[in-house]
Amino acid sequence: MHEPSHDPRLWNEDLAPVPLSRRTWSAWHVTALWVGMAVCITTYTLASSLIEQGMNWWQATLTILLGNLIVLIPMTLNAHPGTAYGIPFPVLLRASFGTFGSNIPALMRGLVACGWFGIQTWVGGAAIYATAAVIFGFDPGTRQALPILGISPGEFLCFMIFWAVNVWFIVRGMESIKWMETLSAPFLLLIGLVLVWWAWDAADGFGPIFSQPSTLDTSAKFWPVFGAGLTAMVGYWATLSLNIPDFSRFARSQRAQITGQALGLPTTMTFYAFIGIVVTSATVVIFGAPIWDPVQVIAKLHHPWISALALVTLAVATLSTNIAANVVSPANDFSNVAPNRVSFRTGGLITALIGILMFPWKLYQDPRGYIFTWLIGYSALLGPIAGIMIADYFVWRRKKLDADALYRRHGAYRYTGGFSLVGFGVLAASILPNLPGFLVTVKVLPADMFPGWLVAGYNYAWFVGFALAFLLYSLIRPIFPNR
Repeated sequence: MHEPSHDPRLWNEDLAPVPLSRRTWSAWHVTALWVGMAVCITTYTLASSLIEQGMNWWQATLTILLGNLIVLIPMTLNAHPGTAYGIPFPVLLRASFGTFGSNIPALMRGLVACGWFGIQTWVGGAAIYATAAVIFGFDPGTRQALPILGISPGEFLCFMIFWAVNVWFIVRGMESIKWMETLSAPFLLLIGLVLVWWAWDAADGFGPIFSQPSTLDTSAKFWPVFGAGLTAMVGYWATLSLNIPDFSRFARSQRAQITGQALGLPTTMTFYAFIGIVVTSATVVIFGAPIWDPVQVIAKLHHPWISALALVTLAVATLSTNIAANVVSPANDFSNVAPNRVSFRTGGLITALIGILMFPWKLYQDPRGYIFTWLIGYSALLGPIAGIMIADYFVWRRKKLDADALYRRHGAYRYTGGFSLVGFGVLAASILPNLPGFLVTVKVLPADMFPGWLVAGYNYAWFVGFALAFLLYSLIRPIFPNR
């Protein structure tokens, strides 16, 4: 792979196609990857945000299941070229956006991952902080927030300790990630079953949440919340549905990646969100109020070493999610900007640094903002990219890529100076319909400036952007094949 035709501005060892000898991931490895990514505190608390909006337990569970079954479709489709050609996500983007234009959608996805990296690192650090409080006996309620940061010195220290653990795996590279995910998957599922048993035993049943009626008793109330919730569930993994080639390039076969994802993604996400519902129902019986944060639940057990072990387990779950879901993609995305200067490890370290600077504890603190601003907001950007990628690979190219040309400056994917005018035109046109709803949601503009249907459409941002991009690209690319 060192032929002179490969431009050093487009190629390095980390971005090069994975040779057949290194494509060793079986269906079990792919399943384990998804178990490791899906089992985390943010999955556990997904149902809470839906129930707070008025859904009952089964409506929330069904919404989560449906959202993950939907996102599984673009996930397996975008994984196909990774397995077929051994190429990562930013290199695949060159086919639809141009050899240099690919950096723009790659960085859009990469910056979202930086935010997620920070959020998961904050959650893991919070587990460490709670563990320290249990072992050393101090009261977290007495903490004093630092100026600017808004968190206490102890919280920031634990955040940085967990951050350093993540950085260790970044430096160790992809094989350490495969090893960690494979070992942690069965352990994390076992812990989930133990939590369900504890909840059932401690509460003499599953508690009042199962009998709590939905407050969304009319269609006018239900469908907007359902639409926003479904879009948020798709948006939760909209990031991975783009950069799944970063992992599928290591799969042995298409069957391995499809089977592994189908077994690992929707089942684990729904199961762990359901665990959150069950355990929270038990907290209503035991503590008199619903507690959705598992860190707070564990801290109330009053068994220091059991609590410490459980909190360490949560930290491991968060670590396995963070490294795979939020480091691999931006590391490759940043490397794609300057392959001759930025390696996978360097890209990962850039991700870790930006994750601190984004003040992730502020992104995560408001459940409504977490869904309507964060999850839906970035899904409005990433849905169109997914639509363009799938239309380009399956409709326009019929799964045929010139892998060598993806690494050549003057190859078939140069388009106009390295940028695809069709790709970016479709991207802009597909984002535009969701812009009014976003501006209203973040209170930049008043709702009465736009038609009601246009604002309401924001609740389905990923679907609108994906469908529009897929349709426009399929129609326009054949007319302008080289633009």
